[in-house]
Amino acid sequence: MTPERQSRSSKRKKAPQNALQTTKADAQPLVAMKKKQSPSAKANGQRLQQVIPDAVANRMARRIAIATGLPTVAGMGVFIGSYLLVSRHILDIPPSATLLASGGCFLLGLVGLSYGVLSASWEEAPGSLWGSEQIPLNLSRLKASLRALREGPQMPGKGPS
Repeated sequence: MTPERQSRSSKRKKAPQNALQTTKADAQPLVAMKKKQSPSAKANGQRLQQVIPDAVANRMARRIAIATGLPTVAGMGVFIGSYLLVSRHILDIPPSATLLASGGCFLLGLVGLSYGVLSASWEEAPGSLWGSEQIPLNLSRLKASLRALREGPQMPGKGPS
């Protein structure tokens, strides 16, 4: 590692202990994430960009890779298996059956994408193996964030008029 890289990596700050917190009562996200701002954004006075902590991003990526990858590989396997069975005259499979089976696998992979993001713990501490307890909590966080985006930024100290 070059000295320049070492100095850059030593300057990086650790992510906060709890990246996102919410209470179940009001489901309002309390964001305490690392923030980055590009030089051009600083000059133009634009908003800060929020960054997902590495531990949370890696946890999501692992869950997405498994929940999306396995059904996708199965969908491709259906095509290959169907081709081999039909081309060697072992079994006569209608093309529509191959299409439905592979399409079902790809659809399951799409569902796995959402499951991978929503079942991962959005805090520094990892959740359970399946993450089923995280889904309702993360859905409420997502809804609260979308609601806040629709309403626009609120100025501190100023209520609705």
